[in-house]
Amino acid sequence: MKAAELRRVWTQFFAEREHTLVPSAGLIPHHPTAPMFTNSGMMQFVPYFLGEEQPPFKRAQSIQKCARIGGKHNDIDEVGRTNRHLTFFEMMGNWSFGDYFKEDAIRWSWELLTDVVGFDGDRIWVTVHETDDESDAIWRGIGFPGERIQRMGKDNFWEMGDTGPCGPSTEMHWDLGPDFGEAGGPAGPNDARYSEIWNDVFMTYFREPDGSLIDLPSRNVDTGAGFERWLMLLDGVPTVFDTDAVRPIIAVAEEVTKTAYRTGNDEADVALRVIGDHARTMTFLINDGVVPSNEARGYVLRGVIRRAVRRAYSLGAESSIVLPDVVRQVIDHMGDAYPELHDNAEAILGTVEREEGRFRQTLKAGSLLLTEELAKGEVAGDVAFKLHDTYGFPIEITQEIADEAGVPVDRPGFDAAMATQRNRSRESQKKVTLSASSDEAYRQLLAEYGTTEFTGRQEERTEATVLGVVASGPEGEGEADQPGTIEIFLDRTPFYAESGGQVGDTGTITTGTGRAVVLDTTYALPGLHRHLARLEHGTIEAGQEAVAEIDSKRRDAIRRNHTGTHLLHWALRQVLGTHVKQQGSLVSPEYLRFDFSHHEGLTPEQVQAVEDLANGEVLANDSVRHYETSKDEALAMGAMAFFGDKYGDVVRVLEAGRHSTELCGGTHVRATGDIGPIKITSEGSIGANQRRIFATTGTGTLARFREEEHRLTEAAALLNVPPEEVVDGIERLRDEVKSLRDQVRSLQKDAAGAAAGDLALTAVDGVVVARSDGATREELRDLAVAIRDHADVRAVVLGAVPDGGGVALVAAVTKDSGLNAGELIAEAAKVVGGGGGKQADIASAGGRHPERLDEALALARAAAGIS
Repeated sequence: MKAAELRRVWTQFFAEREHTLVPSAGLIPHHPTAPMFTNSGMMQFVPYFLGEEQPPFKRAQSIQKCARIGGKHNDIDEVGRTNRHLTFFEMMGNWSFGDYFKEDAIRWSWELLTDVVGFDGDRIWVTVHETDDESDAIWRGIGFPGERIQRMGKDNFWEMGDTGPCGPSTEMHWDLGPDFGEAGGPAGPNDARYSEIWNDVFMTYFREPDGSLIDLPSRNVDTGAGFERWLMLLDGVPTVFDTDAVRPIIAVAEEVTKTAYRTGNDEADVALRVIGDHARTMTFLINDGVVPSNEARGYVLRGVIRRAVRRAYSLGAESSIVLPDVVRQVIDHMGDAYPELHDNAEAILGTVEREEGRFRQTLKAGSLLLTEELAKGEVAGDVAFKLHDTYGFPIEITQEIADEAGVPVDRPGFDAAMATQRNRSRESQKKVTLSASSDEAYRQLLAEYGTTEFTGRQEERTEATVLGVVASGPEGEGEADQPGTIEIFLDRTPFYAESGGQVGDTGTITTGTGRAVVLDTTYALPGLHRHLARLEHGTIEAGQEAVAEIDSKRRDAIRRNHTGTHLLHWALRQVLGTHVKQQGSLVSPEYLRFDFSHHEGLTPEQVQAVEDLANGEVLANDSVRHYETSKDEALAMGAMAFFGDKYGDVVRVLEAGRHSTELCGGTHVRATGDIGPIKITSEGSIGANQRRIFATTGTGTLARFREEEHRLTEAAALLNVPPEEVVDGIERLRDEVKSLRDQVRSLQKDAAGAAAGDLALTAVDGVVVARSDGATREELRDLAVAIRDHADVRAVVLGAVPDGGGVALVAAVTKDSGLNAGELIAEAAKVVGGGGGKQADIASAGGRHPERLDEALALARAAAGIS
């Protein structure tokens, strides 16, 4: 069973049991109790479990994208070295919100696993929480053997994080067989032999910050089944990396690193698996709005990218950028299930390429130094510090490489070198004593000089005085960890500091002795601009006069996207209703992202209406006014507050054209016509009652139009029609394909009829049991029906090894035969390692052990009562 088929089987099974299919939420959860990333399918339903919102359905299902990296659930160190751990994966799940409970959840899990998907029930073990007598009794009641039910403690009590909904669970485990260790079940000493395939959590409690448990408003069911793990077991492949969900991505990693993947466990295979897994993780994190940085989620993303780059480098990919090719494969391979990947491909690929390029600038020199040090048997503290300070190696990567080589790192020596650097930095400061990431020092700077004067609304180039300069802080503390990176503080600046969803400005700061490239601008403290910069040459010191100049072209793109965000907010409220309110935003040069409250997805007509309204404002070319006033006056005139901004008594009001009036401190265009064409590129859910759109403006939209026009031209050329006739060409092609399929189907039935006569002559007591190798599953079914329709035949069992591999079994019986088709092949299906339907008149089954087909057909003969 391949990925697309498993998606279909799962969703169909629960749709038949009245579960609403809910699209995957984003990887960034929004509930206050949520962890850093969405790590399970239940994350978007937390408000329902807590009784904060009334769920619009009693039953739900989804296939949720998840990231388990950072925080309580972190699998990054296991990736590549086990057969099943991933940092990005998909989780299948079904939920009950105060509706059904343990009995239905357990019964449906067993039914789907064994009767529908075809797992061999004899190889499944079950664990329940040590206090959960009820689940134990339910399993025994449906006929599950008691000797394969085990009680466990904390492993069978699922928790979302340090706080939040939780409860006891029952887990289903697959026995991988004696090659993976001694028997004993998942609670035994060789638990690696048993792979968890489904977890049914009975969500009844809430974990408080003090560790105590309180009852939730209702009893709920929250289940999770690993999508890739199921594919691994159903395909009979050794690891999740060998499934069709991941293997095509690793294939590109093989190409770009010129390294063959042998599905083993040597370091080359581990490296390729890490690259494949991390490529999926970085793709989906960036798609959901995470950007590489040195804080929170951005820091985790940066670490993921660096680990993948280092692995590629270790395989010999030393001189060229490699990750964008692998990420492109992720987008192409998973774009059918997640179409927004195609919409955001340019931004995703650009982010990965820039981040890899930045790290590669120092990777080679740092790797040579580290290799020399490893040969000595220990990484000295001062060398670890030099790798960090000069070559941009975070101490975590140095530690990881050393661990792989079995060499210790002098961590106390590294910490001492870091402390010495801070002391030296404090002593060398001429104006203000600063140490990296020291709030106390920032407060001292703020107390002595006051807030930074922001000139960026009137100027793009400002003359200023350098008040303070500090080197980057230690990994995980400071804002910068790249070699030569410094924090520069000025008395006045044209650089906008990141806030209100708008990214910080970039550009240059130049003095008489040096020049620095500003990589980002943030607030060290409210009102105090911190310029994150890398020295290009020379030195920059406190007390110098400087020229600060922003990247004007980049700022223009940000302006267009920011003012465009305000127009889209107004247009969404016009089309969907005044309940729409902004929940978050990101305004970058490449695109804008806008999160808003709404209970359902937008129809294509609604998206078009929003675009038309927003572009109507653009074409009107009305002036954009941006001015200061009192907060009370602004609210009195109907100005709306933007998500994430904090407002004092004096606020900035943005009037974007005739209709949009909001509080906003960002930078904006002078007239709506400056925005250029606005295009919504994607729209989707990020949680219960929350939606997200991505959009482009100006030249970004023009670039998108050109790309789509190019694709249309290519499609027209393939269809051999003019571009304006592509739809007609596709319809003609579709009709031709349908006609050819009908012809093939007719020929198949004729062929089946011809072969049926010969096979009918082999009947014993009215029963035909035979092989028909090479036949497809559809052809085998047609042949069985044709044989059954012969006068002297009452039952047919056919087996085949299709050209694509595996095993196909079909049974067909007449109504008066006294036989049941499903029962005729039930045992045969188990022998070939599969399962199938239980229909009485005609039943099909599949398997993955073709070498046992003859044995299976012998069992079918016995079931039919013939020798």
